[in-house]
Amino acid sequence: MATAAAAALFVNYPLVAALLAFAVAQSSKFFTTWYKDGRWDARQFIASGGMPSSHSATVTALAVAVGIQEGFRSATFATALVFACVVMHDAFGVRLHAGKQAEVLNQIVYELPEEHPLSETKPLREILGHTVPQVELNALYYLP
Repeated sequence: MATAAAAALFVNYPLVAALLAFAVAQSSKFFTTWYKDGRWDARQFIASGGMPSSHSATVTALAVAVGIQEGFRSATFATALVFACVVMHDAFGVRLHAGKQAEVLNQIVYELPEEHPLSETKPLREILGHTVPQVELNALYYLP
């Protein structure tokens, strides 16, 4: 029973496409960090934010794979497409602005006098979202 369920996951084309796109995007971050900074950072395998966008890659691959399998006129494809649009809008909208706010807040904390209780606050993570061109590039690159 469990073997049949596990086998069914591997023949689920949309699921495999989405997971593969996620894995490629996340592992790309690991290698681009090494290329840009000259250091290996295993946290990049699970980190969110940065380029390429694993969120955009995953939902794009999922929507296209559903369209290929179920048909681009199906309700399932429409659902996957709307879901992809919401996730990508969030990546360049809410998450991008949260990253910019984190940058400003980090600068404010950095300029506090040493005796201030918040001067030792751990910096907020600034790389959270993506610009519109970055999201579009990811969506086009990870089409199955």
